[in-house]
Amino acid sequence: MRRIYFLCTGNSCRSQIAEGYGHKFLDSKEFEVRSAGIETHGLNPRAVKVMAEDGIDITTQTSNLIDTDYFNKADLIITLCGDARDKCPVIPAGVMHEHWGLEDPAKATGTEEEILNVFRKTREIIKEKVKAIR
Repeated sequence: MRRIYFLCTGNSCRSQIAEGYGHKFLDSKEFEVRSAGIETHGLNPRAVKVMAEDGIDITTQTSNLIDTDYFNKADLIITLCGDARDKCPVIPAGVMHEHWGLEDPAKATGTEEEILNVFRKTREIIKEKVKAIR
């Protein structure tokens, strides 16, 4: 079984969305999918909302700090922001690493609909990237 770890700053938006899509698109017999952050900020309600719009319930996911045991045993670590890439522990030798470098939708400003559109754009980018994992 391949272990995938999605990491971002607060494990509230981007990595939660990635974990949700990981559970949907990656065969649970082949992949174990988790997400975490260098901090915990709780699950962002807008991330929950835009995922529900796409038929995925992430309400049972939790905002977690990096689990060093899982981190060290992961087959693929994906950082979704520069903060996680720069501040996460040193990636062990032999562990594949991808950096997706996505802006934090939680920092979006404007009307509620404009902010949700930023979340939706981020969701769609993550969705396509997760679907490409093999």
